[in-house]
Amino acid sequence: MVRIIAESDNRIKYKRMLMKPAEQSAIALQSTRPTGQSTQPHPSSTRYQMFEVMILAVALSMDAFAVSIGLGSKSASRGLGIQAGLYFGAFQALMPFIGYLGGRGVLGWVDAYAHWIACLLLSAVGAKMIYEGLHENIEEDIAAITNKLMLMLAVATSLDAMAAGFSLTLLDINVYLACALIGLTTFAFSWAGVGLGRHGGAYLEGKAEVFGGIVLILIGLKMLAI
Repeated sequence: MVRIIAESDNRIKYKRMLMKPAEQSAIALQSTRPTGQSTQPHPSSTRYQMFEVMILAVALSMDAFAVSIGLGSKSASRGLGIQAGLYFGAFQALMPFIGYLGGRGVLGWVDAYAHWIACLLLSAVGAKMIYEGLHENIEEDIAAITNKLMLMLAVATSLDAMAAGFSLTLLDINVYLACALIGLTTFAFSWAGVGLGRHGGAYLEGKAEVFGGIVLILIGLKMLAI
C-alpha cells in the first residue's frame, strides 16, 4: 500500500514538472484559496452599480435632450431625430470612455482622494447644467441645421460626460457596457427630444437640463459613500 501511494505521488510530481509555469501558478493559487471563496463580485452589488450607471446615463443625456428639443422646434426634417440620436449618442458614449481611461491613468496617484475628485467633477458638471438650463439657449442662434453644426453640438454636449467618466473608475462594472448604455440612452432621449420640440414641447428644454444637473450632483454626493 505504501509503495502504491509513493508511486502515485511520484507520477503527480512528474506531471507538474511538465506543466507550464502559468499552469503551476494557477494550481498553487487554487490550493491556497479558502473553500467557498470567490473572486467574482456579488451579483446584487453588480446589479446595484449598473442601476447607478443607468441613472448617470439619464442625467448625462439631459444636455443632448435639451438641445434636441431646440433643434426639433426649428426643423420639420423627418430624419432629424435619427441624426441627432446618432451624433449625440456616439459622442456621449465615447467621451466617458476617454474620461475613464484618463481616470485609470491617474488613479494610482490620487487613489486616496478619488471619491472626492469624482464628487467634485460630477457636482461641477451638474452645476454647469443647472446654470445653462436657467440662463442659456444656444438653439436660438441656429439658422440652418447642417452636419458641421451637429458635430459641433455633439462635441459641446458631450464634454461634460468626459469629466463624469472619471466616476466609472470607482465602480466594479464593465466599462464598455456602461459607455454603450450611456450612448443608447442619449440616442433615445435625443430622438424623443426632436419629436417633442416639433410638437411644441420647447418649454421642457431648460427644465431637462436642470433636472439632469440635480441628478448629477446627487450622484456625486453618493460617490462619497462608496
